[in-house]
Amino acid sequence: MIFHTVLIVLLALVAGQSAAQSYYGPEDPRIEVAVTTETPINGVSTRPGGRLFVLYARVDGSSGPQVVEYNQTTNETVPFPNEEWNSYAPGKNPATHLVRTNSQRIGPDGQLWIVDVGSPGFGEPVILPEGPKLVAFNLTTNEVSRVYPMGNVTRSMSLLDDVRFNLASDKAYLTDAGRPGLIVLDLASEDAGRVLDDDLSTRQYLPMEVSPNGKWFYYQPASGGFSRIETRYLDNAFYNSSLNSNAILGQYVEPFAHTPSTGGTAVDANGNVYDSDTDSQRIIKIAPNGTMTTLVQDPRLLWVDAMWIDTQQRLWMPAAQLNRGIPFNNGTTRIVKPLYVYTIDIGVGPPAIDHA
Repeated sequence: MIFHTVLIVLLALVAGQSAAQSYYGPEDPRIEVAVTTETPINGVSTRPGGRLFVLYARVDGSSGPQVVEYNQTTNETVPFPNEEWNSYAPGKNPATHLVRTNSQRIGPDGQLWIVDVGSPGFGEPVILPEGPKLVAFNLTTNEVSRVYPMGNVTRSMSLLDDVRFNLASDKAYLTDAGRPGLIVLDLASEDAGRVLDDDLSTRQYLPMEVSPNGKWFYYQPASGGFSRIETRYLDNAFYNSSLNSNAILGQYVEPFAHTPSTGGTAVDANGNVYDSDTDSQRIIKIAPNGTMTTLVQDPRLLWVDAMWIDTQQRLWMPAAQLNRGIPFNNGTTRIVKPLYVYTIDIGVGPPAIDHA
C-alpha cells in the first residue's frame, strides 16, 4: 500500500531491514512474468473475462494516472475510469476525483472498488470531508455506481488503507493506518463506524482478509503477527456503541500466526491466507489453523505488495520494490527498472465472499 508520514516512520524501521536483498537463492521456475512495467505497481485485480486493473505506487517520482486498465495483449494502458477522475489538482472537486488512491480490487459484486485516502500527498492532511471515500465502478459502463463518503470516520492524518467485504452481513471493512483503527461500513445504509481505535493490534499499516465463510477477520501490523477476530463482534460493535471499546472488543482478538513483516496478503477459497515476507523475498501460506509453510521463495519477490488470486487459480505478486522508493531513501529513488508483476499457480481460486 502507499504510505502516510506517520506510517512512513513506522515502516522505515521495517524497510531498513529489507532495503538490501536478503535472499540470493535460485529463481523458482514456477513463477511467470505477467506484467512488465516502468512504474511500481502495488495492486492488481482481474476479471474472469481477462480485464486487468493496475494501481501505480508513484514512489519513484513519476506522475500520471493512479488507476489504469492494462491490456495484456498490447501492453498498453488507459486511465480508469478516465483521465478526468485521475487528474485531481488543487481547485478540483475532491468528491469527484481520485485524490490519492491507496487500493483497488474487484468486489464480490463484480464491480471495481477504489479506496481514496483523500490526502493529495505524503504527509499532507486529508481533505475533509469530501476527500476520503470508497468508490464503486460498474465495469459494464465504466461509470461510478456509488460513492461512500468516509469523511465522518476519518481524521486529518488518517490513511484509508484497504477494503474487504462480508456478504453475510452486507458489510465492508476498511483499515485506517494513519490514525490506527478499523472501520465497519454498512453497504446498504452507507453508515460507517470506527472500532478498535488505537488498539495494540491495529497499530501500523494493516493487511487484512475475511475468511471464505465470513466468520473471521484476519489482520496484522506491518511488523508482523497475525491476529483474528470474529466478524460478528465487529458488526455488533458497529450497531451497539456500548460494545465498542477496546477493553470489550479487544478481549475477542486472538493470535492467529507468528508472521514476519509483510507488504500484502490474499486469501483463497479454502481459507488459506498468503502473506508476503518482505524481509526474505518469500510468500508464506497460512492454513486456517495458523500453520505456516513457504509457498515460494525467489530473489525477484522484492517487497511484494497487495496480492490477488484469479479464477485461473493463480496468485498475482506485484514486486513493487517500495523499500527502494523515495519515501525510504531521503528523497531519491533506488528502484531498479523494469519492474514486474509475477504469477504462480496455487491450485485454488478466490472465495466468492472476496471477489468475483
